[in-house]
Amino acid sequence: MNSSMPYRRVLIAAVAALTLVGVVACNGNANTNAEGALASVPVRLGEVSAGPALPAIQTSGTVAAKDELRLAVKVGGVLRSISVSEGERVQQGQRLAELELTEVQATVEQARQAHIKAKQDLTRGEKLYSEQVVTLDQLESLRASEASAAAALQAARFNASHAVIEAPRAGVIQRRLAEAGETVAAGTPILVLGADDQGYVIRASLSDRELVQLDNGDPAIVRLDAYPGETLRGSVSMLSAAADPRSGTFPVEIDVQADGRRLVSGMVAKVELTPSKAEQSSLAYVPIAAIVEGNGNRASVYGVVEGRAKRISVDVAFIDSDRVALSSGPAVGEQVVTDGALILADGDLVRVHN
Repeated sequence: MNSSMPYRRVLIAAVAALTLVGVVACNGNANTNAEGALASVPVRLGEVSAGPALPAIQTSGTVAAKDELRLAVKVGGVLRSISVSEGERVQQGQRLAELELTEVQATVEQARQAHIKAKQDLTRGEKLYSEQVVTLDQLESLRASEASAAAALQAARFNASHAVIEAPRAGVIQRRLAEAGETVAAGTPILVLGADDQGYVIRASLSDRELVQLDNGDPAIVRLDAYPGETLRGSVSMLSAAADPRSGTFPVEIDVQADGRRLVSGMVAKVELTPSKAEQSSLAYVPIAAIVEGNGNRASVYGVVEGRAKRISVDVAFIDSDRVALSSGPAVGEQVVTDGALILADGDLVRVHN
């Protein structure tokens, strides 16, 4: 028994050595070929490009006619008729709605009769003054009464003319806010007219941090749900000076170029705004596929030097769609590894594919 122990130990050691060789052969360096030479890793490269120093601002909004007119009557009364419907196109001067005119016309007639009497009193007073029957003060009082009655008649006639709503310009009826037979107060909007001859805007809202980055005229890219896959150009046309008290956000308007597409108020739009201030300075941008081992704003990319991967530490400023802006790292115009970056190690041999 004891004489066989050395043999068993030698046998066990030999088996263990063979097993270790097999494990190494199966699990060795992935970049080693069958002959034991280091194999190169296939990669593709992307160029470091320049881009704005601030990210684009993403928001959403709705399409609206640039000039939306809320049409109302000047005096209160019973609404006699509305001759248009929502979505209907109207022409300038077209009659849209009117009040029952009985009461309005009665007011005009009362004012007219009062003016006639004031004129007669003034004529009689001037005759009596010439005969020295009334004083100059009394005559001036009659003149003031006549002038007041004339002004009241003019106001009554003006109100009567505004008991009828006519389209101030061509456009489309956006909303109908009342129905025939309803009693409406003076100045209450009855119709909303979108004057589409002035074009359309996107109405959206921004936070205060986003608002301060923008100026009027900054470019915008608009995408409409109604036209998937298409983009329209636009520019910032209005930045609010005060926040909406209900939401705490700041309303903005973006002029949009329809480019022959039909726009309708209420369409949903996604907007990408580029602050002009961001283009006054630039950062280096790399494809997002080039970023490896990110931790906070620290990450790495790989360059290629003399056929080998070189790991480069970078500072990430922000992510913009499929690109990453860097505050430190490779310079604009250099090449970084994109496809294959995740399986590289520093110093690996690489084979660049187009």
